Amino acid sequence: MLEQIDLSTVNWARAQFALTAMYHWIFVPLTLGLTFLCAFFETIYVKTGKEEWKELTKFWMKLFGINFAIGVATGIILEFEFGTNWANYSWMVGDIFGAPLAIEGIVAFFLEATFFAVMFFGWNRVSKKFHLFSTWMVAIGSNLSALWILVANGWMQFPTGMAFNPDTARFEMKNFFEVVFSPYAISKFTHATTSGFVLSSLFVIAIASYYLAKRRHMLMAKRSIIVASVFGLIASLMLAFTGDEAAFIDAKHQPMKLAAMEGLWDGTTDAPIVAFGIVNGMKEPGDFQDPFVVEFKIPGLLSLLANREPGSFVPGINDLVFGNKEQGITGVEEMVKKGKLAVKYLDEYKKAKKKGDLSAASSVLSEFNKYKDFLGYGHLRSSKEAVPPVSITFYSFHIMAAVGTGIILIFFLFLFYSVRGNIETATWLYPIGIIFFILAFVAGEAGWVVAEVGRQPWAIQGLLPVSVARTDIAPVNVKLTFFMFLATFTLLLIAEIRIMLKQIQIGPKEVN
Repeated sequence: MLEQIDLSTVNWARAQFALTAMYHWIFVPLTLGLTFLCAFFETIYVKTGKEEWKELTKFWMKLFGINFAIGVATGIILEFEFGTNWANYSWMVGDIFGAPLAIEGIVAFFLEATFFAVMFFGWNRVSKKFHLFSTWMVAIGSNLSALWILVANGWMQFPTGMAFNPDTARFEMKNFFEVVFSPYAISKFTHATTSGFVLSSLFVIAIASYYLAKRRHMLMAKRSIIVASVFGLIASLMLAFTGDEAAFIDAKHQPMKLAAMEGLWDGTTDAPIVAFGIVNGMKEPGDFQDPFVVEFKIPGLLSLLANREPGSFVPGINDLVFGNKEQGITGVEEMVKKGKLAVKYLDEYKKAKKKGDLSAASSVLSEFNKYKDFLGYGHLRSSKEAVPPVSITFYSFHIMAAVGTGIILIFFLFLFYSVRGNIETATWLYPIGIIFFILAFVAGEAGWVVAEVGRQPWAIQGLLPVSVARTDIAPVNVKLTFFMFLATFTLLLIAEIRIMLKQIQIGPKEVN
């Protein structure tokens, strides 16, 4: 029963998973992008035969290796937490969610592991071309690893290609390709990987800017900046495009998340975008409080971006909670009522089956099938529970968007001065590059906050609330491991930073 759920366990499990995921995402973006940058640098070395490009490649490869080794630890723990803290989730969707994770382990890790050793230890032991091939395979393998994880996450955002089995109370896969090629899977992969490319390019630019400021390794720094600027500018433009596409998909399949991202409480035609605002954190569904303390809007832009149609209607939180007959929107209130019936009929079906009354079971199953699409809503205490934390979602989205816009300009400026040949004199640009590298980390974490907090209370959108997905264990166990992980991850992060700084201080080997 819902009233027996210990929400402190649920919230601590949420906190622990969020902690692990956010630490993990510190390391992952650098892995995704640095592998390709190393491949670009080594390709230039193989094409030109110049030893300075080889030493440049080895330097960035060393920093990639440090990051990769430490990042693996958080990723393994993250996957184990599905079993420790979210046992009901693992039971109910293991057939679907486990498939892409298994493919990641078999295909992507295998591809990475096979060529990883060659990439790091194969210099002068294998031919130039085979070593270059190995580097490209590590780059492709690391991004394929991200693909399968993001397919799994995309399915949680938009469950498709499956059916609910009332006999086992599990969701079972029916079409693997629907899961892999769902709009959310594609959107998640393209947006997350391009954000990694952007962050890695800024990482290279920040370190190269430091060398220019210190008048060290000047040739290496200038060459690194021009390659990273080109890659970063292309990736940042792609990031903006994929971000817009992600919001468009949210408008179709997760309108509550979109409404929270924009702080839109009451739906409207010709809906504006809030370029800047201070949210009224006390506002709740159905009240008459103003949604913002301060706001600056761009008229009509949300309708255009959300629906690709100027002047179109965009539903707000109140429309989605209470319904809007005029716009044909069924509210969460109605869905909760239907969900309660689904839960009731499923329970009666199980009892009839247990008694061996097949006639009654068949009759009840027929009733259940009428409401099965609303089963998840039957586990909500009230319709207001379907509203995510608006303030967190709104601010996270706007931080992400603001930093992303600035990053495009930063890449353009670094590329502009590099092409002109006077990047050495643009000393004012160096600290800006370093600052935006740090801001890019903040924006990346904020993006995941939007994606995950913005879809609460769902573990699987519309089907399984987190309150049902949890493991039934004592809160003290989750609290203990939370602080253990916090200490461990923090020590790992400090260790990475110290090792990185030491290698940066040493710098690449100079070629005479």
